[in-house]
Amino acid sequence: MNPSQNFVTQLMGRMAMWARINSPWAIHFNSGSCNGCDIEILATLTPRYDVERFGIKLRGSPRHADVLICTGPVTRQARERLLRIYEQMPAPKFVVAVGSCGISCGVFTGCYNVVGSLDQVLPVDAFVPGCPPRPEAIIDGIVKLLTHVQNGTRPAPILKPVDQEVA
Repeated sequence: MNPSQNFVTQLMGRMAMWARINSPWAIHFNSGSCNGCDIEILATLTPRYDVERFGIKLRGSPRHADVLICTGPVTRQARERLLRIYEQMPAPKFVVAVGSCGISCGVFTGCYNVVGSLDQVLPVDAFVPGCPPRPEAIIDGIVKLLTHVQNGTRPAPILKPVDQEVA
């Protein structure tokens, strides 16, 4: 490889990283929540909070998304759809668990149809705790995720007690 090709490859890599940081496209998936977190996610799109000022756009197709924003515990019914959506996303892809239910199953702990929390099914990059979390917290979680992506590091996972068995 000659030096000019190496320069072009490096330049294209930096441009791709710049685009990934300044214009992340997200897809939202409700894996079994009570819709409280969903309402707060939609509130982040309103002019009051204006998440688009960070370049974040909500997309309808996983093939166009970089970030999967997931709410609720993973139910048996939603597990296969969630995995299919995650597999359809192009690499690099990131997952954000929003709400107490996505982090630890919350009030749905021990239900017959709940498989477990989101991190037991997918690799989660950012956690936004709360029941439901405020739009400011959701925006902060996504911005912190983008900061880690820009620095080339992965966010440190939160440690949570294992208080349930997953079937």
